[in-house]
Amino acid sequence: MTATAATTTITLPEMGCGTWAWGNRLFWGYNESMDADLQQVFNCCVENGVTLFDTGDSYGTGKLNGQSEKLLGKFSQVYEGPNKENICLATKLAAYPWRLTRGMMANAGRASKERMGRLDIAQMHWPTANYFPWQEGPLLDGLADLYEQGLVKGVGLSNYGPKRLRWVHKRFSERGIPITSLQVQYSLLSTYPVTELGLKELCDELGIQMIAYSPLGLGLLTGKYGENTPKPKGFRGILFRQLLPGIQPLLDCLREVATERDKTMAQTSLNWCICKGTTPIPGAKTLDQAKQNIGAMGWRLSPSEVDELDRAAATSDKQMVQNIFQTQ
Repeated sequence: MTATAATTTITLPEMGCGTWAWGNRLFWGYNESMDADLQQVFNCCVENGVTLFDTGDSYGTGKLNGQSEKLLGKFSQVYEGPNKENICLATKLAAYPWRLTRGMMANAGRASKERMGRLDIAQMHWPTANYFPWQEGPLLDGLADLYEQGLVKGVGLSNYGPKRLRWVHKRFSERGIPITSLQVQYSLLSTYPVTELGLKELCDELGIQMIAYSPLGLGLLTGKYGENTPKPKGFRGILFRQLLPGIQPLLDCLREVATERDKTMAQTSLNWCICKGTTPIPGAKTLDQAKQNIGAMGWRLSPSEVDELDRAAATSDKQMVQNIFQTQ
């Protein structure tokens, strides 16, 4: 089997929905009283063509273990509206320190599938090359086993740089297994994976679809937060106070382009990701947020507008903190 022989049969939609907040109490303040609203979010997304839902087996801990996956399973099973046949559930399997063998990884995938009732794309949540490189091979083999055994339709990766991506691609190609997708932290505040690592060009070369997570910079690109407005609680608030003074020129440029387009700053930021050939997966906890995100679809920024935003991003004093697991 040659390195280019395996190709994915899954085509990702224009935009997806990230569900980290659908179970995470510490960072996003989730509680079970939100479930009815989240079901409305799910229904609205699918009805409007946002059919990719990204989750992780680590989204929810303690009594909420696997909560995001459980909710997605419940919502997808009862949904009976338009685009039902296009729903794609993708989960990321964590490279926990105690998850050491290919069998453990495969079992994790089976557990996720049981919680959701289906599993379309199983993804490696992060590489271990930066700290336990010996752990990574067995976990990837377990991921590949899920595909070979017909338990998933596709496999994907998250937080991989070009060097490690080529290594995994070769490893999987030898078994005839295509890589459906690669997730990276990508937005106007996090251009590093594409501009400095060249990941988009490599993904295009290898036939891998790129997913942009945190496309709104944890909320900084929505325009909701300013230097003199209330900040979120916890880690996000601390991060926002550090970044906001240095990104004002970028936010001003984004606001200007959005106003000219009669769109919101969030919609403009998401459309920029789409124009870059990626599938952004913004989160949504309310129906209004879902509708706002959907407004980023069905139109395109002009090349000159994209260039204007590119220049503003390149000259920004600050960039979002990169994921510590991101590899070269």
